[in-house]
Amino acid sequence: MYRKFLPLFAASLCVAASADVRLVEEIVAKVNSDIITRGELAHTRSEFEAEFRQQGLSGAKLTQAVQERSADALRDQIDQLLLVQKAKDLNISVDSEVTKRVAEMQVRANISDPDKFHDFVREQMNMPFEDFRLQLKNQILTQRVIGEEVSSKIAIPVPEKHKYYDEHKKDFVRDEQVFLQQILISTEGKTPAQVTAAEKKAKEIVARARKGEKFGDLATTNSDDAETSRNGGELPPYKRGQLMKQIEDIVFKQNKGFITDPIRVPTGFLVLKVVERYEKGQASFEEVENEINERMVMPQMQNKVRTYLTRLRTEAFLEIKPGYVDSGAAPGKDTSWKDVAQLKPQTVTKEEVISHRRRKRLLWVVPIPGTGGPVKKPAKKATSAAAPDSATAAPPPAAAPPAATPPAAVPPATAPDKQ
Repeated sequence: MYRKFLPLFAASLCVAASADVRLVEEIVAKVNSDIITRGELAHTRSEFEAEFRQQGLSGAKLTQAVQERSADALRDQIDQLLLVQKAKDLNISVDSEVTKRVAEMQVRANISDPDKFHDFVREQMNMPFEDFRLQLKNQILTQRVIGEEVSSKIAIPVPEKHKYYDEHKKDFVRDEQVFLQQILISTEGKTPAQVTAAEKKAKEIVARARKGEKFGDLATTNSDDAETSRNGGELPPYKRGQLMKQIEDIVFKQNKGFITDPIRVPTGFLVLKVVERYEKGQASFEEVENEINERMVMPQMQNKVRTYLTRLRTEAFLEIKPGYVDSGAAPGKDTSWKDVAQLKPQTVTKEEVISHRRRKRLLWVVPIPGTGGPVKKPAKKATSAAAPDSATAAPPPAAAPPAATPPAAVPPATAPDKQ
C-alpha cells in the first residue's frame, strides 16, 4: 500500500534534502506496514553491552559477546513486528490485560496519582509512559500469538509421556515439600484499632479467595510484602523444618488449593494458599504429568516457533537495506531493497522520528542506500518481567525462579512463634 505514496513524496524528499536538515534516523527494514530503524538496532546493541558489563565481561570477551548477540538483533525486531501484526489479523485484544497489569504496577509502587505514576515509569524505564505501555502490550500480544498458533497445537500422546516417565523416574523422586502463595497484611507500627482493621481485611481476603477470586490477583493488589506481591505472592518450595511450626502444622497436612485462615505472625496477618504439596518418595505419573508435558514440549517449541516465523516472513512484504542481515530469513524470499528513485540521502525531522517511535507508520519516508552518519535517538530501556523486556524482541523468556531464601513475610523455623 505504501508504494502509491512514493511518487507523491519524491518531490518533497528532494526539497527536504536541499534544506540541510540533519539526519537523525534511518529506516533499515520495512515489515508490511511497519519499519525498523538504525537507531533501534543501535539502542539494542547498547543494551546488550550494558547487560554483559553487569555480568563482568570486558575487553575482547565483551566485544565478542556483544557481536554474537547483536547478530540476531534485526531478526528479533522483525519477529516481534510479525507477531504483533498477526495478533491484529487474529483480532486478539489485550487492552484490558495491559490496563490490569499497569494498575497492578501502580498499586505496588504505592502511587495513587496517575501523573506521578507516569513520571515514576519514565524515570525507572527511561522512556515515556505511552512507549512503556505500548511495549508491554506488544509483549503480551506476542505471547498470545505463540500460545494460540504454536504451543496449543503441540500435542504429546499420553503413551509417550508414560514412556518418558518410566525412563526418568529418578527425576520424580520427591522430598516432602510444599509450594505456597502468600498475602501479608502488615501490623507493624499500627495501633490496636489498626491491628483489628488489618485482621478484618485479612479475613475478607480469605473469604474472597475461597469464593473463587484468583489468589495471585489478590496478592498483587493487597499484600504488604513488596517482594512477593510482584509475582502474585509466589514463594519458593519449602521442606519441613524451614517454616514456623504453626505454619508447618497447617500447610503440610492440607491438599492442593487449600487457603488458610489468617495466621498471626510477628509482622502481621498471613494468608497462605497451598499451590502444590509433594509427599516424600516416588511421585506418581498423575502428579507429574503436567511437568512431563512441559519437558517434552519445550524442546519442540524453539524449532516450531522458528518455522512459524519463517512462514510469516514468506507471506510478508519485507525489504532490508544493504548491509543489514536478517538471521531468520526465509529461504528463497527476496528481501532486497527497492528504491523507486536515486535521490539524496533521506533526512527527517526530530518530530517525525518521535512520531515513528509512537506509531511505527512512516512507511512513505523511504531512505536511500548510502545514508550514513551516527544515529542519535533518545535511549529506551526494555522492560523486565513484568514488565516484561525486552520484550523482549523474540518471544519473551521464562520468568526468573523465585529466590531460594524464604521471604521475611514467612519466618523460618527459628523465628519466634508469637500469637
